[in-house]
Amino acid sequence: MAMARGSSGLAYPDRFYAAASYAGFDGSPDPSKGVTSKFSNDVALLLYALFQQATVGPCNVPKPRGWSPVEQSKWTSWHGLGNMAQTEAMRLFVKILEEEDPSWYSRASDFVAEPGVAVEETNASDIKPVVENGHSISETKTISTENAMTDEIEDKDIISDGPGSIALYDQWVAPTLSGLRPKGRYEHGAAVLQDKMYLYGGNHNGRYLSDLHVLDLKSWTWSKVDAKSKSDSPDPQNSGIGTPCAGHSLISWDNKLLSIAGHTKDPSEAITVKEFDPQTSTWSALKTYGKPPISRGGQSVNLVGTSLVIFGGQDAKRSLLNDLHILDLETMTWDEFDAAGTPPSPRADHAAAVHAERYLLIFGGGSHATCFNDLHVLDLQTMEWSRPTQQGEIPSPRAGHAGVTIGDNWFIVGGGDNKSGVSETAVLNMSTLVWSVVTTTEGRVPVASEGLSLVVSSCDGEDVLVSFGGYNGRYSNEVNVLKPSHKSTIQSKIMAPIPDSVSAVHNATNATRDMESDCEAGQDGKFREISVDNSDSNPKGAKVEEGSKYFLDKVKAEKEELESLLGKEKLMSLQLKQEMADAENRNSDLYKELQSVRGQLAAEQSRCFKLEVDVAELRQKLQTLEALQKELEILQRQKAASEEAALSSKRQSSGGMWTWLTGAPPSQEEDDA
Repeated sequence: MAMARGSSGLAYPDRFYAAASYAGFDGSPDPSKGVTSKFSNDVALLLYALFQQATVGPCNVPKPRGWSPVEQSKWTSWHGLGNMAQTEAMRLFVKILEEEDPSWYSRASDFVAEPGVAVEETNASDIKPVVENGHSISETKTISTENAMTDEIEDKDIISDGPGSIALYDQWVAPTLSGLRPKGRYEHGAAVLQDKMYLYGGNHNGRYLSDLHVLDLKSWTWSKVDAKSKSDSPDPQNSGIGTPCAGHSLISWDNKLLSIAGHTKDPSEAITVKEFDPQTSTWSALKTYGKPPISRGGQSVNLVGTSLVIFGGQDAKRSLLNDLHILDLETMTWDEFDAAGTPPSPRADHAAAVHAERYLLIFGGGSHATCFNDLHVLDLQTMEWSRPTQQGEIPSPRAGHAGVTIGDNWFIVGGGDNKSGVSETAVLNMSTLVWSVVTTTEGRVPVASEGLSLVVSSCDGEDVLVSFGGYNGRYSNEVNVLKPSHKSTIQSKIMAPIPDSVSAVHNATNATRDMESDCEAGQDGKFREISVDNSDSNPKGAKVEEGSKYFLDKVKAEKEELESLLGKEKLMSLQLKQEMADAENRNSDLYKELQSVRGQLAAEQSRCFKLEVDVAELRQKLQTLEALQKELEILQRQKAASEEAALSSKRQSSGGMWTWLTGAPPSQEEDDA
């Protein structure tokens, strides 16, 4: 069969490196000098920033101390990209280069050798899943080589790199899997650990499951884990193995998996935390401290630094909750917080995300009677709830949906409204709080299900969303993958001046709500979107000029802000010096007063000592006086006795004489006596 060389070009990241080499980023000490020889200063500045973001990552280097305008502009351009993903920066770099030099790839043969891509001259078979009556059927669609080449020219982001790659952006596809698939389920837990998606528990036909499966995201192969529990587990019922559950949360932490909360057949009084060690394939129950929350399912659990933030859910008595708890994973201690502001209404099966390691976002969820599409934000530093205004294509009310974040983008997939599954995949730019629709599916497909799981992985160096399971009239065990193009991130960070990621959410919660006024100025209450597709009808340099203008304006604004901050710092420095001098004077006076008090205290101590000595002497004298008093009393009694004896003796002597003189008989005298 005759073969022809495909014109699809290199795949990322090779296509980016070829473009960077062509543009002049060849590893020289100052690559921006070679770039300025081919492009204008504004374009070279933008390409430099994107190259640094793609190869190094977000700008974490300190701002140059010198006042060189070139170095300041380079640093500001790079720093202005924030946390943009590296793959996203690669694609935008190539886009801008193609707008400036459409024929760059044909001239790049001196820089890289393009690999051959075999394509049939006559036709090529493209197998796509077709949904019919709720079932997925493989259908073979024939695409001519000519059409394939035309498609590549119209959208250069669509790249084919072998049968195992994901060629299309912003479309759900079903990869070819091997191994034994898990049973269909929903309300299960899923998490990625070392390029493997772990799947635990769930609900099937009203029965809770306890099996653990692993999907290798490199080979797309399923396998079942023969998990066991540790013999020293304190509670066999909660040891992990043999404990079916659903509505729990699965979090990867420290190369292990944590299963938090969930509905069980015999619920415990408090939330249980279990740990799975992939190295030993063992489950164990972790001991926690403090007051744990009551058991529940359908809650949200988010990892913020070294803590887990738990919100809402439904307890074993079907009571809806809106309480907030935090588990410190280093001390395994629970804390309950009563945040200020108005919290979300009690709900379960909602989605939550963390932005800038500071803001907790809550979207949607359901009660017993209705579903929500409200957005709430909790500032984890001030612990205050707010409800900012949402913009763009706000998703419809839903519950049981799943969400993941990539950079500033929060992707929401699936869910339902008690009537049908939600077909669109939405994305929220968490910096601007603007919603947009990534793609919409048709029919009863797995991604339009309730209780599905969603994780982030990588394929060919690019981020991809991986969904599994769910319930939409039947229990699904299918895997679907979507490779996002991140267009909303490109619009917000490069083509339109917006606040930084932290101040944007904070400003959105203020009463002024600048974004709300911007929205009113747009058509039909939506933001004006700036397209970045190659098919844009604007001049090719319009986007670059607008982006460069944004960076220049930002440099000027930052310079003015720095000058203002410098003046404030000088004034504050003078105030601090004056306060320090006053403090030193007060300290000197206080020291003198302290010395005086110490002297008085020493004198008082000496006086007290003398008084104690005098008191001791007086006590001794008093004791001596008491002894003398006793002796005196004895002598007085002896004296009285002696005197009485003497007196008695005298009386007897005087009586005998008179008797003899009178001659009275003795017997009569005695009788008279």
